[in-house]
Amino acid sequence: MSPAAKLATGVGGAAAVAVLAAACSSGSSTSSSPGGAAATPAGASSSAGGSGSTVIKTASSSAGTILTDGSGRAVYLWTKDGSGMSACSGACAGAWPPLMASGTVTASGSAKASDLGSITRSDGSKQVTYDGHALYYYVGDSGSGTASGQGSTQFGAKWWLVSPRGSDVTASVSSFTTSAGGSSPATQAPTMKTVGGY
Repeated sequence: MSPAAKLATGVGGAAAVAVLAAACSSGSSTSSSPGGAAATPAGASSSAGGSGSTVIKTASSSAGTILTDGSGRAVYLWTKDGSGMSACSGACAGAWPPLMASGTVTASGSAKASDLGSITRSDGSKQVTYDGHALYYYVGDSGSGTASGQGSTQFGAKWWLVSPRGSDVTASVSSFTTSAGGSSPATQAPTMKTVGGY
């Protein structure tokens, strides 16, 4: 091979490596929550239903029907919260991340669209409410179908799963069954009510 051919091969190979590196790096990005909003736990999407919406649906447990997000992760209420407000911030919100409203909030299964709403947290972000209760995830849950936060007394008050009636589920539940195909909303809330302030 002539020296000119070797040079052309070397330059072409270096250019190919540069193009490949650029293509690989453009496919991923990192983002942070604006205004210090709590992080979404692993396995839960912030939209929880895809296409820019938050879905609240239902699942079957040993204690009856409970609410979950669109990906089947358990959602909780905290008995320390007042109606239409959240008392969970800082370390509390780190362990119990608020379920943030993303796009349109919809109901599926036996969840009621008329009970969906939101509150504005101190950082300006919107947290989903159901029947006036602010909703949270628990970082100790390993994913869809687990409810290891049920009955916890972390941060000085009880954490409970939520029924479609909006009441707390106080029976022991550690796992539940999510329904297949429940990710598409059955009922859409025409307008999401804003409840109180944070």
